Amino acid sequence: MKKYTYNAKDSDNKGKWWVVNAEGKVLGRLATTIASVLRGKHNPLFTPHADTGDSVVVINAEKIMLTGNKLEDKKYYRYSGFNGGLKTITAGKLLEKKPEDLIRFAVKGMLPKNKLGSKIFGKLKVYAGNQHPHEAQNPEDMNI
Repeated sequence: MKKYTYNAKDSDNKGKWWVVNAEGKVLGRLATTIASVLRGKHNPLFTPHADTGDSVVVINAEKIMLTGNKLEDKKYYRYSGFNGGLKTITAGKLLEKKPEDLIRFAVKGMLPKNKLGSKIFGKLKVYAGNQHPHEAQNPEDMNI
């Protein structure tokens, strides 16, 4: 009798919703846990080529912590494609202007760089404050 490995399909995923409170959490450690849940690595049905992950809502993004001198030293770049079009912003200024982007950039860098990664990234919702509009999905609290 042969035993075969089961390969999950996207339709096999029930898709739970989780709420993560980022207050006082270190950015990198939080981002690795979120990326793992989005990808579905916590799920016994995990299949690398299928979306078997859950949706994650992050609240209190403005209260996230960075260790060391990263607030001044860490820089984020974007380039318009034109001469002199390289723009830079430090992590501290990004935390003041758009704290949601700090978490989004960290998590996106940990996901696959393909169509599946883009689809998975769409299941991440980040909010600077304490409120979020996803109560109808009955999200559960995730302790990190």
